[in-house]
Amino acid sequence: MAIMRRSGPWPRTMGARLFLILLTGLVIAQGLSLSLLFFERYTAAKGVMYNTLENEVATSIAILDRLPADERADWLARLDRGAYRFVLGPGLPGVPDTSERGAEIAAKIRQAIDPRFPLTFDAIPSDGERLQAHLTLSDGNPLTIDVSPRPIMPVAQWLPYVLVAQLILLVLCSWFAVRQAIRPLEDLAHAADALDPNKNAPRLSETGPSEVAYAATAFNAMRDRIAHYLEERVQILAAISHDLQTPITRMKLRAEFAEDSVEKDKLLQDLTEIERLVHEGIAYARSAHGNAEKSTRVDIGSFMESLVYDYQDTGKAVTITGDIKAVIETRPHALRRIFTNLIDNALKFGGSADVHLEKDAKGAVVISVLDRGPGIPEEQLEAVLQPFFRLEQSRNRGTGGTGLGLAIAQQLTLAIGASLKLSNREGGGLSAEISIG
Repeated sequence: MAIMRRSGPWPRTMGARLFLILLTGLVIAQGLSLSLLFFERYTAAKGVMYNTLENEVATSIAILDRLPADERADWLARLDRGAYRFVLGPGLPGVPDTSERGAEIAAKIRQAIDPRFPLTFDAIPSDGERLQAHLTLSDGNPLTIDVSPRPIMPVAQWLPYVLVAQLILLVLCSWFAVRQAIRPLEDLAHAADALDPNKNAPRLSETGPSEVAYAATAFNAMRDRIAHYLEERVQILAAISHDLQTPITRMKLRAEFAEDSVEKDKLLQDLTEIERLVHEGIAYARSAHGNAEKSTRVDIGSFMESLVYDYQDTGKAVTITGDIKAVIETRPHALRRIFTNLIDNALKFGGSADVHLEKDAKGAVVISVLDRGPGIPEEQLEAVLQPFFRLEQSRNRGTGGTGLGLAIAQQLTLAIGASLKLSNREGGGLSAEISIG
């Protein structure tokens, strides 16, 4: 069995990978769009602010320069714009401003003011960014422009909540899109995992997008072809086995009329062996279509006791343990054939069989056929359920194994909706466990 290897933090499932790729792409695209929008708004707001500063400062200085000195104080409140204000006098002592934004503001003010008003700029130490421009009016009085730049584009308080809401929406949409894309693949995987041409399981839905519908149609067609091929093989096996019975019977009759000899006994023994193999072949072919029998309600405890007592009446070492009260709906003839094959197998290789009945934690009926025979090598526990597979020690004529007993039991178990599990017991022997329900 191939071992799945996982390297690094990359998710293992396709759904998680698609979700991560899609979400990352959407988040990056959203981030780029938001960055471009902010850059464009920042550039536009910056241009508007500087143009407004340039025009209004030039106008305000022209007004103050033309006003009489005693009326200028009355105009200061009118010319106040929040981001800057005018102060009569030399202003506050400061230090040379070396910031990029300070240089931009100084350049705009220099462009706006008449060259006849020389300007000097200082940065005023404060909690925030503050800049003062000093000049002298025409009458020799000093004037200071006190600039406290506001954020070019302030962030609204509701903006973080909108960004979080957008992120949640992206996650939900990405998850929904991935689920829509992965669900048909999961359905196809489940259908392939549960594929059993012998069961009348529902067909895969052929609705949805064209690619999904096409894949479902192809899967259903493949399932039909497999079922057809299997049915053909079973029919061929049944036909050959049935047709062989007539010549075998004729050969046995002719051998009976032959003179008594060792060779006659060996020939009759071989013909009997061939006849039994043919009967097993027919039984296997019929077991492949075990759903032909009608289901009925069966008291499983009484059913198994009756089967075990039949063996005991013929002197076979078969015992039953466990007592459960359960009524199940099953096909009784198929169920009897299953346990007959398992008990016969236990008697053949172990000399005795113990049938144990119990219920598991989920309430399913579990019936085990136990023996103390040689068991089966662990690597061949699955292989012995295949038709015509025999262990090396059972290939001689003395055992009489045909390789179909366990295969028929497995086939009928699947047909009645149960499961068969083989395992080796501690201390030697084999356990054949049938779980029903």
